Amino acid sequence: MTIKDVAARAGVSVATTSRVLSGNPSTSAKSRERVRAAVEDLGYRPDARARSLRSARSQTVGLLISDVRNPFFADVAHGAEQAALRSSYVTLLANANEDPRQQDTYLESFLTQRVDGIIIAPQGEGSANLRALATKVPLVFVDRTVEGFEVPSVTTDNAGGIDQAVAHLADRGHTRIGYIGGPFSISTGRARHDAFVDAVRRYGLDSDPELITSGDFRSASGYTAAERLLSGGRPPTALLAADSLMAVGALGTLRRRGLRIGVDVDLVAFDDIEWFSELDPPLTVVSHDAEAMGSTAMRLLLDVVEGGAPSSVVLPARLVVRASSGGTCGEA
Repeated sequence: MTIKDVAARAGVSVATTSRVLSGNPSTSAKSRERVRAAVEDLGYRPDARARSLRSARSQTVGLLISDVRNPFFADVAHGAEQAALRSSYVTLLANANEDPRQQDTYLESFLTQRVDGIIIAPQGEGSANLRALATKVPLVFVDRTVEGFEVPSVTTDNAGGIDQAVAHLADRGHTRIGYIGGPFSISTGRARHDAFVDAVRRYGLDSDPELITSGDFRSASGYTAAERLLSGGRPPTALLAADSLMAVGALGTLRRRGLRIGVDVDLVAFDDIEWFSELDPPLTVVSHDAEAMGSTAMRLLLDVVEGGAPSSVVLPARLVVRASSGGTCGEA
């Protein structure tokens, strides 16, 4: 007999059941009556040791983002931190720096600090520390996932976003689109690459493998990748970068070459940054709500901390057309 059985009998969530049993006042009278009736019907007796452990909380959560310099993850962190504060939790922020070893260092530190749960944008598949961690502390993935982990996650509709971008560029008459993707060790790198390849096939565009390059989700790699794409015998007429920082690098390459963005070469970025709309020309983006991603991840984590089993969430992505691919300067 577990708390989940009581919740099912009462017809309320596990988190609500836990709050009722712990005497938390933030529950409705109706919920309290239903839970107490279920406890009586089932003869449920809480495990005193487990209740003691649950009450010894630190009211802190760990948040491990991929790159603190990436504005997208700064917005994710802000959304998560504000959601935590609203629930009287403090957030410990750490930066993996797109490095699995640095990720593992901070995961160990979080355990030492006895955090009540962790939100992480994981660095690929190969972390033994991450696998061990999943059995020790509540865990939620944000933006990225790792195969084989049965933990809640908050991600973006990567396929839908890429499809919108490719469809837009195809409508603009482009058949040779250069793609600057992320590393295959990262779930978003794989998902966006696969979505691009699929969209190119479905829209009947040039599937030349020389049109696909990859970087590391940082601006320098975007610069190098764009240089490689534009140096070929048949350069692309449009570029699609799989994240904002690589788009910034590609932007630098186009300007160094004296190419007019939105005229000579179109440019689209996955992820939006506040100042992208202030560039000349403003940059077309696949936009998704980073703040909502962070706050939703925190909501899921606190549900897990309370004994719940929330479902993963996929947030929508939408194309915002600006002058870098034929829109007007006023579009945002």
